[in-house]
Amino acid sequence: MNTREQLTKAGKMSSPPHSYYAHIMQSFAKGRESVKVFHSDVYYVRAALEARTGLLMPLPQIEKAMKAEGWG
Repeated sequence: MNTREQLTKAGKMSSPPHSYYAHIMQSFAKGRESVKVFHSDVYYVRAALEARTGLLMPLPQIEKAMKAEGWG
């Protein structure tokens, strides 16, 4: 796991698994039928974890942990 600063310096902030926005928008523009869009709860949990730990965790990892704890 890395901080937001480390990911930005490495040029990884605009690509999955740390950012899905560009991927989702490209998929919509190309007319793809199936695109993985994370529930807003996953983003809120990731933001809360980042605020408390300083680490930016990938969305799939957050969602997997939430499901393991009984979410969804």
